[in-house]
Amino acid sequence: MDFSLVLEARDRLRGAAHLTPVMTSRTLDQICGCQVFLKCENFQRAGAFKFRGAYNALSSLTPEQKAAGVVTYSSGNHAQATALAGQVLGVPVTVVMPSDAPQVKRLATEGYGAEVVTYNPGEREREDIAAEIQAERGLSTVPPFDHPLVIAGQGTAALELAGQVEGLENILAPCGGGGLLSGTALTASAQWPGARVHGVEPEGADNGGRAFRSGRIETVPHPVTMADGLKPKALGQHTFAVIGEHVHQMHTVSEAEIRSTLEFLWTRMKLVVEPSGATALAALFHQKVENPGPRAGVIISGGNADIAAVSAWFQAPQA
Repeated sequence: MDFSLVLEARDRLRGAAHLTPVMTSRTLDQICGCQVFLKCENFQRAGAFKFRGAYNALSSLTPEQKAAGVVTYSSGNHAQATALAGQVLGVPVTVVMPSDAPQVKRLATEGYGAEVVTYNPGEREREDIAAEIQAERGLSTVPPFDHPLVIAGQGTAALELAGQVEGLENILAPCGGGGLLSGTALTASAQWPGARVHGVEPEGADNGGRAFRSGRIETVPHPVTMADGLKPKALGQHTFAVIGEHVHQMHTVSEAEIRSTLEFLWTRMKLVVEPSGATALAALFHQKVENPGPRAGVIISGGNADIAAVSAWFQAPQA
């Protein structure tokens, strides 16, 4: 993969995706020890960066493929994004979702017109179910992260950031399956020469960091974290390759660190962010990044939070 795919995705997304804002806070700068620029994809269509990759992939289908429809699998944000992209482009969408996915994400997916097929993640693999549906119905599969057009679409968030903020020394993005981190890294290598790209994961879902260190794809069979958008068991072939070439460092953050960062974003910056969206910032917020430099960019990946769950986390005793 190369940066030219991100430029092509930008052209496809022009007029379809929102140009999301960059937010700052002097208090946040003092805590992190550098100027921090938050690329707020919680204001993206469908509430997360995932709309970029889904729309880019669906808009690249042939007329025959669009008419037949697509199938995907997701715990929430890619599900919603693909459903909305399908609604906009007139493409029927079927989504395989775990039975324990946040209700707010399932309801939004159905609200955008997708058919939702639920499964028990303790009994079956979502990829297997999607493959069966694809074969039975003749659909195209749009995976949540391991697809060049999906990765390229996600990279347009960082490309926008490059036009909004100059001279970033460090760029941080969360890592689940690696689509956003891969797209961010491809863009950063072209737009910020010399900048360091950091991936950030929950401690209980650190497949990306393990793979980064070992040089091979690693699996975390049962990821455990409040950041439900960062729970894929492993990187994909495409994302693993891009991360290995263009990412400089991987970090992990604890559940308590994600929670305290989330609370700051909600209560001090008035930003409705989901735990996955707060994870990359948590590495800066809790001084996990050595030499953060004068200016750092952070991708806030989404805002599809379960309000009741977030309220309970804020009220729970602090560790």
